[in-house]
Amino acid sequence: MASFYVYMLKSSGKKSQTYVGYTKDLKKRIKLHNSGKGAKFTRGRKWRLIYKEKIASKSRAISREYYIKKNRNLRNKIKTLKI
Repeated sequence: MASFYVYMLKSSGKKSQTYVGYTKDLKKRIKLHNSGKGAKFTRGRKWRLIYKEKIASKSRAISREYYIKKNRNLRNKIKTLKI
């Protein structure tokens, strides 16, 4: 069974942003984000992985991604974690 990753990226710079997504291939996806070929929001910034979670199914990954995106408290908590 294929597994998926829900992940959070943080941009470098004074006003850092976060981005939450899901993918099957985490390394490839981060490379795409950093080369300007990822999601439109991520273009023009340098990103580093600050959180990842392995999930068994695509539907669960999508709903977990949605939950993290909408839950500002959880997002801020993840942002302050030291990895």
